[in-house]
Amino acid sequence: MSTEARLREQICLLAKSMFDRGLTGGSTGNISARTEDGGLLVSPTGTSFGRLDPERLSRFDAAGDHVEGDKPTKEMPLHSAFYDTRSTAGAVVHLHSCHSVALSMMPDVNNDNFLPPLTPYGIMKLGRVKLLPFFLPGDPAMGAAVRGLAGKRTAVMLANHGPVVAGKDVEAACNAIEELEDTARLAILTRGMNPRALSEAQVRALITKFDVEWDA
Repeated sequence: MSTEARLREQICLLAKSMFDRGLTGGSTGNISARTEDGGLLVSPTGTSFGRLDPERLSRFDAAGDHVEGDKPTKEMPLHSAFYDTRSTAGAVVHLHSCHSVALSMMPDVNNDNFLPPLTPYGIMKLGRVKLLPFFLPGDPAMGAAVRGLAGKRTAVMLANHGPVVAGKDVEAACNAIEELEDTARLAILTRGMNPRALSEAQVRALITKFDVEWDA
């Protein structure tokens, strides 16, 4: 099996795993990954994460031209913005995950640091998550908003919509976006209970020890 064939299989396997566990439903969510030749494999528009076909993934060449496969997701501007501004991005995942969307609707969340510091792993895997305003699905302005961050964030939360996370590869991106949803779930579950979050000193220690992108 070629490297690209393995990547196609991995994309579909990870997407189905997230679908099966209720992290995105119906035909929501999209996923992409860099190929060895600098191109992209992208989930097609209108497809379910539970039923992606490796052979029908949208294929882009290194110049950004769609060369084979089904029509790509309408939210390509989001993916392109991360790849163009973060040289380390090897994959991008976007979900419509319930708890993170619910948290984005709360009036008192921090737009510049969306997730409260409840566990070390949200900090280690995501850094600070930027809450972006609501955009219509497929609006190119979403990509422009990500570009406006100049590659300084690995993850954003689209208000009333869902998270978008870039990672060094597709497995890392999926792991990170799951951590985002888990942290948001903890935040919703403990809302109003005055939970003991990590202290500023503990957060700083994590940032230093694990070389987390944080202060940008």
